[in-house]
Amino acid sequence: MSNMKAKIIVTPKKAVLDPQGKTVQNALEHIGFKGIKDVRIGKYIEVEINDMDRETALREISKASHSILSNPVIEDYSIEII
Repeated sequence: MSNMKAKIIVTPKKAVLDPQGKTVQNALEHIGFKGIKDVRIGKYIEVEINDMDRETALREISKASHSILSNPVIEDYSIEII
């Protein structure tokens, strides 16, 4: 067991309208960036983990991501344990 860090990325599901992403996409096009097809705005979360093995950490962070850190109805999330 060692100290680890979980990196969680939460993004809107593809089928969900992302007005913030659309606004950023329009702004980028307005200032001259061409060829931008889509922009999605999400959240990046880091969690420090102590005294837990990797499998347990992934299981616990997955539960937290599903129940607290994201809204699984409209958001997807990915987890990386380092």
